[in-house]
Amino acid sequence: MSSKTRITNAYKNAKRISFNDASKFIVFSDCHRGDNSFADDFANNRNVYFHALKHYYNSGYTYCELGDGDELWENLEFKSILEAHKNVFEVLQLFFKEGRLYRLLGNHDMVYRNQKYVEKHLYSYFDKVTGKDKPLFPNVTFNEGLVLEHEETKQEIFMMHGHQADWWNYRGWKFNRFMVRALWRQLQIFGIGDPTSPAKNFKELIKVERRTKRWIIENKNTFTITGHTHRPRFPEPGDIAYFNDGSCVHPRSITGLEIEKGTISLIKWQIATTESGTLKVIRVLLEGPQKISDYKTE
Repeated sequence: MSSKTRITNAYKNAKRISFNDASKFIVFSDCHRGDNSFADDFANNRNVYFHALKHYYNSGYTYCELGDGDELWENLEFKSILEAHKNVFEVLQLFFKEGRLYRLLGNHDMVYRNQKYVEKHLYSYFDKVTGKDKPLFPNVTFNEGLVLEHEETKQEIFMMHGHQADWWNYRGWKFNRFMVRALWRQLQIFGIGDPTSPAKNFKELIKVERRTKRWIIENKNTFTITGHTHRPRFPEPGDIAYFNDGSCVHPRSITGLEIEKGTISLIKWQIATTESGTLKVIRVLLEGPQKISDYKTE
């Protein structure tokens, strides 16, 4: 199966929801939430991410997570991730209860493609305080794709993780997971990255982006948002409509895409120092806002 076919299948089988200019979405991916060990890349940015997540919940945004939310290559069980970042999952629960949470499959959490695994690990969790099971994300489902369709213009925004354009991380994910657990997790502690990851291998990154852009061009310049490569992308109107939200494991910052008032923006959250020496989490606008309709292809 070619990357073109994999992306097309993700688009055709995507969950579809309508939106309008009053809708608000925050798009993150590649959080790689781990077990808070030395190999947990997310741990460095967890306070920044938690602050941003609360901001978007309180501001009425819908949260879209484009895969690799949980690091299930390095970690054997979801339980250790939940215990390490319980405060984050409590906020995600709030989004979920109000129907404002959409999570897609990535190569590092591909096990969520197995609904029985999801039922066992994500529907509920064991509360050590009460000694009873409590609901977590009951009846949650994961898709490979998500399509937002504008109620008036019918313009579509297609979202996927992006590993569909990466054979090694789509078809060979089980082998890659084994190698990460057996070798790369230990070497990561010493600063040696996994060469199978496009985020750590520039040649692979370029290949993934090229395949994705080719599909976009062949499908009437479909407005497409991905993650996977960890490299933020924000094209100018008239260019190939390929966006990438970056990741939540950048050094000292997280990046994402905001959609509101019919526009899209690339943003960064980071810790800044005030003149008085106080540390605070701030939002930085990197690109945009740009009207979504400017990317519409007739």
